[in-house]
Amino acid sequence: ADGLVKQVGFLWAPNWTFLFMVFLPLFFTFVIELLLFWKNEGRLRIVAAGNRVESDAAWARNVDASSYTYWAVFIVCVLFAGVFQWIGVCLVPLVKGGGNYAIDWGKLALVRPEVISVPMEIVFTAFAYLYMCLCFYLFFVGLILLHTMINDLWKIGGASRSRPRIDYQYHVHEIGLRVMRGIFRCTVLGLLIAVCMKAQSSYLASNGKNIVAWLLADMSSALYEGKDMGKGFSYRMPTHYSSLLIAISTIIVFLYGSIRLGAGSRFHFPMWKMSAAVGLLFTSYLLIDAFTGFSILLCLAVLLAMYGLIDPELGRWRASDWGSNQNVS
Repeated sequence: ADGLVKQVGFLWAPNWTFLFMVFLPLFFTFVIELLLFWKNEGRLRIVAAGNRVESDAAWARNVDASSYTYWAVFIVCVLFAGVFQWIGVCLVPLVKGGGNYAIDWGKLALVRPEVISVPMEIVFTAFAYLYMCLCFYLFFVGLILLHTMINDLWKIGGASRSRPRIDYQYHVHEIGLRVMRGIFRCTVLGLLIAVCMKAQSSYLASNGKNIVAWLLADMSSALYEGKDMGKGFSYRMPTHYSSLLIAISTIIVFLYGSIRLGAGSRFHFPMWKMSAAVGLLFTSYLLIDAFTGFSILLCLAVLLAMYGLIDPELGRWRASDWGSNQNVS
């Protein structure tokens, strides 16, 4: 019982849940900002006609073409991320009084019935999972819109080959780089969300007092050869699968943008730096709790990712260099 109650300690101890609540709104903010730029400025600068009404109509058609995808994602998020996961993770353990899951806010009634009753816990977790699946849906909608934007820019760029003027090609590549900067920021935030989810669930299966102490103990064990952290508890952690889905989906969108917008351009150097940062963060996500000292790699990757949110090109580089090189050649 002491071990179970100790696992409930994360409700009051410092944890990464608040970071999740920061990263998700930031993701939505960057997606909206990038969409507004593309629709109101970027697209108008490179379409053949340059007419706002025609440009808006073409963009609306591109968005409407993915309507079935939105519905499919909505159904998957509601059924699997919402209903099925709630039944397996919360409802069944609460009704049957057991289950091979860590005790968290969704099963607090099992060990602290004086705090909250089982019926109230069921209702609370139902609303919490409904909120979570809607957040997942909005997150994937953002990824679909980014994919639509990449595809739209790629098609316009392909049609622009019939207009080989240097200044026009420069505008296309400049807008492509700005789009990729925004997609890089969204990718970083998506991976940080996945990191928060996996780190939280891995902590619950550990014997750490709180998530900060757990990370510091892992770091100390690697640097100073301290005592072993122990194997922890053999709990099922479904959040690992949800976080993996978020991480892989985010990576796919970034790779698609890198291939469509980065190949054949003169922006290879900043693209390589962004790709390296994304690769490091994804690797650190996969290696969470995989070996002693994973927290060192994780901290380095998170610090680089946070810097990437401020400076997506990860160092001084100017798109005007491309234009000057073209003029010289």
